[in-house]
Amino acid sequence: MEGSLVYSAAAEAEQASSGPPSAWGAVARARAFLDEQCPPSPCLVIDLATVRERYRALAEALPGAQLFYAVKANPAADVVRELVRAGASFDVASVPEIELCLAQGADPAQISYGNTIKKHADVAAAYTLGVRLFTTDSIPDVEAIAQYAPGASVFGRIMLVDTGSLTPFGRKFGCSPDMAVQVLSRAHELGLRPAGVSFHVGSQQLDPQAWDRGVREAAAVAAKLAAQDVTLPLINVGGGLPGSYTVSAPPLAEYAAAIEASVREHFGAAGLPLPSLVVEPGRFVVADAGLLRSEVVLVSRKSDDDEFRWVYLDVGRYNGMAECENEYITYLLSTPEREGEVGPVYLAGPTCDGDDVLYQRNIYRLPLALRAGDHVEFLSTGAYTASYSSIAFNGFSPLPTHCI
Repeated sequence: MEGSLVYSAAAEAEQASSGPPSAWGAVARARAFLDEQCPPSPCLVIDLATVRERYRALAEALPGAQLFYAVKANPAADVVRELVRAGASFDVASVPEIELCLAQGADPAQISYGNTIKKHADVAAAYTLGVRLFTTDSIPDVEAIAQYAPGASVFGRIMLVDTGSLTPFGRKFGCSPDMAVQVLSRAHELGLRPAGVSFHVGSQQLDPQAWDRGVREAAAVAAKLAAQDVTLPLINVGGGLPGSYTVSAPPLAEYAAAIEASVREHFGAAGLPLPSLVVEPGRFVVADAGLLRSEVVLVSRKSDDDEFRWVYLDVGRYNGMAECENEYITYLLSTPEREGEVGPVYLAGPTCDGDDVLYQRNIYRLPLALRAGDHVEFLSTGAYTASYSSIAFNGFSPLPTHCI
C-alpha cells in the first residue's frame, strides 16, 4: 500500500460519509456501550443489528441462495443465535461448533461440516448429532464419511490458488477438478449423495470476477459426472465476500451479479441445468459489526532523531489481531480522545515476542498528543479477532466479546 494511513477525527468523518451506513451505525452504538459500561480493555463489541442487516442484505442480493454462515469468523453464542433467528444455515469446522449451533437452536439439517480435515470419530459424532452434509477432497475422507455417516450428502472441494485475495488459502484445501470427479464418483458408489462442487476464492476477495474460474471448473466436473448419470444439484461458491477496511471493496451487487452470471454462463455452456447456489459468508456478515477498543500502554522512540514513534497497545497478534500477520488486513483506526497534528507510528502489541508487531510497513499517522492510557479503536473487527484469540500467551487474556 502506497502512502500513509491517516485516521484523525476529520478523516474518520470523511470515511463515514462514504462508507457503508450500517458500519458507522455500529461504531456509534458500540462507543455508546463502551462509554456507558466502561469494560476493561482490550475488548470487542459486536453490534447485532449490523449482523442482522448484513445477513438480510446478502439474502436479498442472492435470492434463492442457501446461506451457510461460517461460524469460525465469529463464534459468539449471541451472533449464532441472532442468525438462527434470521433463518441462516451454518458452515462448521468441528464438533464443538456443531454443538454451539445446536445449543442456539439451529436445525442439524441446516449445518454443513465444511472442514475437509476431520477425524473418523468427528464424522461419527457429527452424524449422531444429525448433520447430513459434509465437504471432502480425497478418497480416504469420502470413504470415512461413507462408513461413519452413511447416506450423507457431500460436496467435493476443488482447489483454487492465486485468486488475488488479501488472505489467500494456499494449497491446503481442495483437489484438482479431475480428482474431484473421482471423489464424487466414489461417493456415489458408496451410497452417499453427491451434492455438488465447492471452492473458496480466498478471504477478503476484492475482485468480483474471482469466482469465475471456480464456477467454470465446477461446471466441467458436473458435466463429467452427468456423463456417469450422477447429477449435482448444488454449487458451493464458499466465502470471500469482504469487510470494510482501508482498501475499499466493490458493492455487494457487483459480487452477486458476477457470481450469478458465471453460473449461468458455464453451466449453460455445458448443457447442464442450473444448480442451486450455496454461499458460506463469514467476514461479510460480522466484520463491520465489530469495534475493538484497545488502550495505549506506551509511546516511545528508538532514538532522539527517529521520525517514527512506537505505539504499544494492550492488544496484539496473540489476543485478537492475528489478521495483522503479513499486514494483509489494514483496519480503519480511530483515536476518540485525541485530535490535532499527526505523525507516523509503528503499532505493536504488549507481549514479549518480536513478532507481536501489527503495522510497520503500512504506516499509520496518529495524533502527536497520543499518550499511555488513551484509547485506539480498530473498526470492522467483528471477524477473525476474538475467534483467533484462544491462548493466554504471556499471560495476556483472550479477547472478551460484548454483544449488544
